[in-house]
Amino acid sequence: MPDQLADTRVTPQPPDDSTAVTAALEQVISDQAALDHQVAEPVATVAPDIVVEPVAAQPSQPSNVVPLSSAKRGGLAFGWIMTAVAASLAGVVWLQAYRPDLLPENLRVKPKIQVVEVAAPTAPLPAQFVAVLQQGAAAPAFILTVDTATKNFTVRKVGAAAEPGKSYELWLVSNKLQRPRSLGVIGGSDFTIRPSLAAYDSDTINTATYAVTLEPEGGSPTGIATGPIVYAGTLVESVPALPAQPR
Repeated sequence: MPDQLADTRVTPQPPDDSTAVTAALEQVISDQAALDHQVAEPVATVAPDIVVEPVAAQPSQPSNVVPLSSAKRGGLAFGWIMTAVAASLAGVVWLQAYRPDLLPENLRVKPKIQVVEVAAPTAPLPAQFVAVLQQGAAAPAFILTVDTATKNFTVRKVGAAAEPGKSYELWLVSNKLQRPRSLGVIGGSDFTIRPSLAAYDSDTINTATYAVTLEPEGGSPTGIATGPIVYAGTLVESVPALPAQPR
């Protein structure tokens, strides 16, 4: 029996070749995976830097090149904006001219009040009358000019010679008056201007005769002519009266 038992003990079998090969392949795969993991880690940390770097560099290098489609869209948009602005301005102008009540107060045109001074028409020009005071056909001694508006007269000495110790005195002679009226002494200067006709009406002034007498120095002391009449003349219209003219 012992011999039989000895014969029946299990003798260790050599390992199967397929099992060993499988274990060896698994070891190689495990080692290769570990190696791949070690190699892949630095690549994973560098890869994001490589991808982000050119994106970050783009803003620092601006380009003047604009895609054609973008330029067209920008031009069209600008054109539409300018057209809208022009139309708005035209509408505001129209409302200001025809319907300002529809606009806000700050957009309404404020009326400008301008005061224009209109000059009054010029006064009518009065007629001018002149009389040549002379003796016969001799050269004029005095020229008498009468302004019918103011009734002032001016005596212009022309050819009358001065008389020592004597004065020339002017008289108004009219059939409407009882006697000649003195208009004063003619001065020694070239022009003598007097308002002495203010007391007479226009008809009397225009139809009267104007005489010059030679009186004592300073004129007649009695108010009546004492000396001889040396010069005389009547008025004629030299400048007609003119109506008022607008300025």
